[in-house]
Amino acid sequence: MDQVKIGKFIAQCRNEKNITQEELGEKLGVTNKTISRWENGHYMPDLSLLEPLSKELDITLNELLAGEEIVKEEAM
Repeated sequence: MDQVKIGKFIAQCRNEKNITQEELGEKLGVTNKTISRWENGHYMPDLSLLEPLSKELDITLNELLAGEEIVKEEAM
C-alpha cells in the first residue's frame, strides 16, 4: 500500500464531495488534524475507520486501499 497515494486519493474524493477536513473528521469521530495527516501520507486511517471512511467518500474499500478509482470493464 502506498500511503502517500492513498492520502492524495482521500483528499481528492473529499474535495469532490465538497467536504472540509473538519466535517469529515466530525463524521468519523477524529480531528481535522488526523484527516490532514492521512491526506499528507503521514498516517493511515485506523483499520476500524476504513469502512466508514469509504462510505463517507462514496468509494469502495478496494479503491481506498488502492488509492485510486477502480473502473470495472463490462463483459463482452
